[in-house]
Amino acid sequence: MTVRPELRDLPQLRLRPGAPVGLYLHVPFCLTRCGYCDFNTYTPAELGGVNPDAWLAALSAELQRAGALLDHPEVATVFVGGGTPSLLGGDRMTVMLDAVRTAFPLAGDAEVTTEANPESTSPEFFATLRTAGYTRISLGMQSVAPRVLAVLDRVHSPGRAAAAAGEARAAGFDHVSLDLIYGTPGETDEDLLASVETAIAAEVDHVSAYGLIVEEGTALARRIRRGELPAPDDDVLAARYELVDARLTDAGFHWYEVSNWARPGGECRHNLGYWDGGQWWGAGPGAHGFVGDVRWWNVKHPNAYAHALDGGRLPVAGFETLTDETRHTEEVMLALRLRRGLALDRLDAAERARADTAVAAGLAVVEDRRLVLTARGRLLADGVVRDLLG
Repeated sequence: MTVRPELRDLPQLRLRPGAPVGLYLHVPFCLTRCGYCDFNTYTPAELGGVNPDAWLAALSAELQRAGALLDHPEVATVFVGGGTPSLLGGDRMTVMLDAVRTAFPLAGDAEVTTEANPESTSPEFFATLRTAGYTRISLGMQSVAPRVLAVLDRVHSPGRAAAAAGEARAAGFDHVSLDLIYGTPGETDEDLLASVETAIAAEVDHVSAYGLIVEEGTALARRIRRGELPAPDDDVLAARYELVDARLTDAGFHWYEVSNWARPGGECRHNLGYWDGGQWWGAGPGAHGFVGDVRWWNVKHPNAYAHALDGGRLPVAGFETLTDETRHTEEVMLALRLRRGLALDRLDAAERARADTAVAAGLAVVEDRRLVLTARGRLLADGVVRDLLG
């Protein structure tokens, strides 16, 4: 069956001078669907005939169109996400990065990151990626507790993520990250501490830790609705966050974004581009882009995505042009999540008064004319933002 997407033509895109340009490449393939995941991913049974080589050809075509449309700006960061990019194997991931270089010039110090599932990696895989020019690996660890991995429907063994991190470092990667999830039903403090200790012992320079969010439409949400599992508890999530923060801080990591900790120099520059209001082209099924004041998103299904590009069209499903008010709201929301905080001169008089209230409540401090969340403020970051914006 041919999938015919409803396409939208983008308005004229004008790069904002001085704002770095990044690329996000979305790989929509997974072997299985994790119970908590609501990302735009597809298992082999759901693909309807789309294969990785056809997807890669379509992605290369989109990159060529994007490069020409933006007049080939220098790219500072590339992030390959998914899905499970490592399922492509080292050779296809080399071809993908070559397609980027054909469409865009890369900065000499470009950060090139890929996500990877520990079970679909090997020493040879990491060596191939390092030779190709990748500079950073982000591994999905989630937990080392078997019962937690089982609830999350993760297929890797408890020790595999740390072993993969060691293989990546041995292949020459200076920047390796491990991702954790805390607050899974059935998890204990001891389970989480064991996961954090394993990440520290793996000698990575970056750790991300996210509280479990139960997304509607996922298998996990259905299990909780049926009463098979309890819903995550907000107080438990807060306590687990404090546990992660304290142990990573003691080990020499610093928080630089509410959910991210790094050793000096280990921060993810691509993600900082999102939080700092940068601009990027999102390529692949369902990917989002943001250039100038225009944000857009691609059609989701790989068939529709490939069909659009085969027809000489960009695979854009929709777009929005951000107003000054929307841009300000997003600046406040994103900057406050960062350790360096939000410049006070970006706030109007009413917002400054509300910032004073947050400081008086112990939710933020002022450092070098910037509003920075305290440890307690990080636990209530969304509420602080809402109150600040009024």
